[in-house]
Amino acid sequence: METVFVNIALIGSVLAGGLLVSFLRKSDNEQVIKLTLAFSGGFLLSIGFIHFIPELYEHIEFNVGAFILIGFLIQLILEFFSGGIEHGHVHVHKTAKLPLGLIIALSIHSILEGIPLGSQLGGFEIATSHHHTGDQTLLYGILFHRLPVAIALMTLLVTSGISKTKSWIVLAFFAITTPVGLLIGYYAGSITTDFDFNIILAIVVGMFLHISTTIIFETSENHKFNFLKLITIFAGCALAFFMH
Repeated sequence: METVFVNIALIGSVLAGGLLVSFLRKSDNEQVIKLTLAFSGGFLLSIGFIHFIPELYEHIEFNVGAFILIGFLIQLILEFFSGGIEHGHVHVHKTAKLPLGLIIALSIHSILEGIPLGSQLGGFEIATSHHHTGDQTLLYGILFHRLPVAIALMTLLVTSGISKTKSWIVLAFFAITTPVGLLIGYYAGSITTDFDFNIILAIVVGMFLHISTTIIFETSENHKFNFLKLITIFAGCALAFFMH
């Protein structure tokens, strides 16, 4: 995959989420967020267990489990500031003020997940590069997750009374955060040879596990799965399985 194409896809997924908010009613937004999150939750959980964790343990000598746990805890801390928008929580405050804590937390998350993707594209030897679908799987996982997060973020900004211009500026900033991480990973491999970027991948996997399990457990109503959401989760799992 060409770096330019990947960056266009990453930015486009976020902008597409913003456009959907412009065309859909609020009630439709909520349904789209729930279903796309359910699909991405199933997909992220599956690629973590089927793809990334086995390959990390197969090819890497460091304590993989420790860094996966660190990623899990990092995401827990980030969601303290983001309010859980990564898994569809939209807490509206009619203040017309930019939620800086949320934006910073989302940006840190996005930059981190972009680094191993950039490392793959830059030719740095990481676990997923042993399989020709590795970088594609990671890219798809990021894309499937960024779309509903973009919808939730744009919905939050608009309903909070922030102007459309500012909302689109914030969304555009969010759109470039993962490409920034990608560029860091792409060029960092040529700068340093002492750091194993599989550590970042393990941390990102831990973040994915936290997000995906939270999404799956929270896509229930009255502790019962809606049938459509259940099918959507299984569809995400099935796609990850067949890609592997």
